[in-house]
Amino acid sequence: MLAQCRYIPVKRLTMVLTLATLISAFGSSFQYGYNVAVVNSPALYMKAFYNATYLERYNKPIEENFLTLLWSLSVSMYPLGGFFGSLMVAPLVNKLGRKGTLLFNNIFSIVPAVMMGVSEIAKSYEIIIVARFIVGICAGLSSNVVPMYLGEISPKNLRGAIGIVPQLFITIGILSAQVLGIRNILGNSTGWTLMLGLTAVPAAVELLLLPFFPESPRYLLIQRGDEKTARKGLQRLRGWEDVDEELSEMRVEDQSERAEGRLSVLALLSKRSLRWQLISIVVMNMGQQLSGVNAIYYYADSIYATAGVKPNDIQYVTVGTGAVNVFMTIAAVFIVEATGRRLLMLSGFGICCAACVLLTVALNFQDSVTWMPYISISCVIIYVIGHAIGPSPIPYVVTTEMFRQSARPAAFMVAGSVHWLSNFTVGLVFPFLEVSLGSFSFIIFSCICLVTLVYIWVVVPETKNQTFLEISQVFAKRNGVEIKLVEGELPLTQTKDGGLRSEEFKATAL
Repeated sequence: MLAQCRYIPVKRLTMVLTLATLISAFGSSFQYGYNVAVVNSPALYMKAFYNATYLERYNKPIEENFLTLLWSLSVSMYPLGGFFGSLMVAPLVNKLGRKGTLLFNNIFSIVPAVMMGVSEIAKSYEIIIVARFIVGICAGLSSNVVPMYLGEISPKNLRGAIGIVPQLFITIGILSAQVLGIRNILGNSTGWTLMLGLTAVPAAVELLLLPFFPESPRYLLIQRGDEKTARKGLQRLRGWEDVDEELSEMRVEDQSERAEGRLSVLALLSKRSLRWQLISIVVMNMGQQLSGVNAIYYYADSIYATAGVKPNDIQYVTVGTGAVNVFMTIAAVFIVEATGRRLLMLSGFGICCAACVLLTVALNFQDSVTWMPYISISCVIIYVIGHAIGPSPIPYVVTTEMFRQSARPAAFMVAGSVHWLSNFTVGLVFPFLEVSLGSFSFIIFSCICLVTLVYIWVVVPETKNQTFLEISQVFAKRNGVEIKLVEGELPLTQTKDGGLRSEEFKATAL
């Protein structure tokens, strides 16, 4: 009985862990969501500024095609910057650490916030386009580093719930931008520059507060070899002095990777023991973005207009959709450890697939059936619900869990690159799909959801409540490799808290 009670505190959500989670997610993930939606509501006023600036420079109004190009660049530079930010993940987190990278990343938030805030005074739309690219770099880094940091500081029984928190703050960021974008608040001719510049606020909060919280103990022990600091950080995060069991599991993981060293992206792509993990994160991140979620966010106004919503009411319907997104992501935080990752992804992609099919039908019949626009709006909301419980948050969690310490930075670099390229592709291609295919463009998204669902059903295992080494053992069988110990091939034994350890603490992947 005493032995069992000894490990209960490891499973607690302590104040230090809670605050580290909230501060890092608000300071970084919130910005990602905020900047996704911030240009949606004030689009008309920003275009008017572009036109007025051009007219003042060249004494003639801007051509419609050139204005469309400038606006497309303003929107698409953000995911393009996200792609380049993802390419910086591995070198930065290995050099500066997880927390250090998050602090450094705020440069890519505060600088563009100031640039966008003064763009009207400077009479330069080029500043906005460049700033959107730079703030995209910030989002590309934060969307990968925050899940990595939180996944490494969390106990395994809370890793899923805490891993969804970044996605929760992304949805809160989207909702905040939608609320501020209401015309009576900041979505007007005088408030849009302030609205763009507010992205500096969460960055400032993170810069002030995050330094007081621990770096990832796994990074300190495995990559820096600093066991003393790792132990102190882990004790603060767990609120418990005896952290030997978790440190033992980290040592086993460390020893199992010594022969491999730190993996580069090229080494990751060629490594047989990580083949199915790599394929899985590529499929999940492509499915997440190509399933049409950013078509909903980037072009929500035009979708609702097509569905028959009155122009003045669109902004409120958009805010309502954002609120549903936040609520369902909160629900996912509380149910992920009970249901598991796999079930939420399967359910989410299934709901999105069905919603896209029904939306196609509804949009095709709404001119002939008076109540059909309400079905269209319902389909969009159902789609958002489905995406919020699985496809949006879970791939980040699973990417953290599928890879051990040496491979994780390179894995997030690959996953992030796929994520942002897919994001960029949807933002760029969807307007043309909408013109050429109309409502049938959502059939393409439904097919992508179905393919991703089938892949997850066949390949992706449940990772709930398992250590990183245990998950590696599950994939080792699928990859046709073994994980063996060095010292006489002693078997790994289960600890009282469900982890793996060897008395010699020496293992290597073969």
